[in-house]
Amino acid sequence: MARKTSGVPMGEKAENAAASLVTQNTENQQYFTATQWQMIWRRYKKHKLALIGGVLLALFLFTVLFSEIIAVYGPRTRNVNYILGPPQRIRFRNARGKFTLRPHVFGTLRMRNPETLRMEYEENPEAVYPVRFLVRGEPYRLMGFIPGSIHLFGVREGWFHLFGTDELGRDLFSRTVYATRTSMTIGLMGILIAFVLGLVLGGISGYFGGWVDDLLQRLIEFIRSIPTLPLWMALAAAIPREWSPLKVYFMITVILGFVGWTGLARRVRGKLLSLRDEDFVTAARIAGAGDMRIIARHMLPSFSSYIIVDITLSFPAMILSETSLSFLGLGLRAPVTSWGVLLQAAQNVRTIAQSPWLMIPAGFFVLAVLAFSFVGDGLRDAADPYT
Repeated sequence: MARKTSGVPMGEKAENAAASLVTQNTENQQYFTATQWQMIWRRYKKHKLALIGGVLLALFLFTVLFSEIIAVYGPRTRNVNYILGPPQRIRFRNARGKFTLRPHVFGTLRMRNPETLRMEYEENPEAVYPVRFLVRGEPYRLMGFIPGSIHLFGVREGWFHLFGTDELGRDLFSRTVYATRTSMTIGLMGILIAFVLGLVLGGISGYFGGWVDDLLQRLIEFIRSIPTLPLWMALAAAIPREWSPLKVYFMITVILGFVGWTGLARRVRGKLLSLRDEDFVTAARIAGAGDMRIIARHMLPSFSSYIIVDITLSFPAMILSETSLSFLGLGLRAPVTSWGVLLQAAQNVRTIAQSPWLMIPAGFFVLAVLAFSFVGDGLRDAADPYT
């Protein structure tokens, strides 16, 4: 009969110890055989704010891809009977106070204030419009070519304005969704242009050195010496007013990319200066590899995680640049919808005091900037835990 200690058989203790040892050995083996990206992911998962930022970015990506489905109406659809109307409350109790599982909104009654002469709106409990999911509504073309009419949520009768309406009676929630696509894609395209220019010019400067390095560094210093906001404003003001929204969109993207490459180029140059005399670079040069191959296949991949972190942290600056230019009236213009264009309607204190819901797009902008910052911080800590 097996001896017992503290109520647990000795044989069971030995089995538990053996299982624990096997698990520990397996974890150690996985740790020492893990790739660089697996190690980065393990450290990244410990950064709670970075995980939250990743979830927010996934939601923004979903919004960019499926804006037509998420939006209740089109960006130019007007409700002339609800101009500058406040957000409609989603309710779960009917006019008699009885709880219902199906969410709904009440209709609205329009009246003019005899003192201020402003149009005011009151809820009409007699008109009840159930809020449904995957409801058929205004037709659209997903991504510009896939026809459809199913929206994520909405009402079959009446109107539903989750964020209220603007001065023309357009649904602010739908316009914010479409503005998210515009602002995020402009930031992405600007980052891609800056990324290519920064890697190419920074790589050439750091690898070759000499007069090439001096020339490129003087160019970078000249661009960085110009105040950023006046430079953006001057370049954006040079865009002809008669250009189509598509051309303006393209030019704003190009401007942001050509102005934002200098920081990445400087950092890439510094990294390559520290790597060009390493043994693996010398071995590749002796083996007959060309200069461009050494830079592209050996040197740049050695700090690829650092480049990804740099891009992630630079993305908010691109979004901020587009929003600032559009807010000042020098960037995108109507009928294009972006966060900056939407915030143009909230430029004065009187408008904010009377229609504070027009500031809702600013919340999406702040969330996007914070999400990219959190993800960038998490990637930086995970890619280089000793900094």
